Amino acid sequence: MSQPPENAADSVFEIERIRRLVELMKEHDLSEVDLRQQRQRIRICRGPREVARGAYPPPPPPPPPPPPPPAATTATSPAAASPPAESTSIVLIKSPMVGTFYSRPNPKAEPFVKVGDRVEPTTVVCTIEAMKVFNEIPAEVRGRIVAVLCEDGEAVDFDKPLFKVDTSG
Repeated sequence: MSQPPENAADSVFEIERIRRLVELMKEHDLSEVDLRQQRQRIRICRGPREVARGAYPPPPPPPPPPPPPPAATTATSPAAASPPAESTSIVLIKSPMVGTFYSRPNPKAEPFVKVGDRVEPTTVVCTIEAMKVFNEIPAEVRGRIVAVLCEDGEAVDFDKPLFKVDTSG
């Protein structure tokens, strides 16, 4: 039994292989597949083509505070009735995308920010790798980093809290 030529069945351009890739993209809701095999390459994109953005839109305004409890329920303890003062000045920096969190530009570099550092709205606090693209994430707030909530190399989802920032001073 002879082996088919390499550019027949083993080709990334073989029509059945392309059809199967498109089916897998639909099945797993993928927008892009990029395959390479030796000198051959195929890149399949589906859906509208996204334009890269230079800056992220400002975060949505915080939700309004909950209404005060009715007078009949004032029998609760004073600590439970009033939230801690710290919570109003703590802002979360959340992931704007799904990807991999990196706290530093490369493995040998210092972190972009660490606990105690002051940040401005344009300060890069981390990068998130999505589809082999490293996206710099700006703080979008002014304050001091009080907590780093992700580990280097951790997978993050959209809206996952990455940092806590104290904006009180």
